[in-house]
Amino acid sequence: MAASVAMETDDAGNRLRFQLELEFVQCLANPNYLNFLAQRGYFKDKAFVNYLKYLLYWKEPEYAKYLKYPQCLHMLELLQYEHFRKELVNAQCAKFIDEQQILHWQHYSRKRMRLQQALAEQQQHNNASGK
Repeated sequence: MAASVAMETDDAGNRLRFQLELEFVQCLANPNYLNFLAQRGYFKDKAFVNYLKYLLYWKEPEYAKYLKYPQCLHMLELLQYEHFRKELVNAQCAKFIDEQQILHWQHYSRKRMRLQQALAEQQQHNNASGK
């Protein structure tokens, strides 16, 4: 009976840890949050930097599939470099990263829309040719 309760407690604890780490890793996609952490000295704390290194397991496919914001993995990778962590103190750096993310998203959205339109036109052409 006690072993069963302990296993349930472990499962609940592991689930909570998974959820907390998932949320935190995804927050790393936000350059303004990174700037917030940098300005408060988190990136100077050796334990915090080690925690960021530990979180690299999120790059594995069995974990990455749960991420809504895959750019967080790129930020997590960049946070492994001291120079990048130091630059994040500057609000202009965070603003630049934010703008680049928006430009990337806009380019991706436009490209995807063009591909979908081309596919729809091809399907219409195929349907017209087949009749």
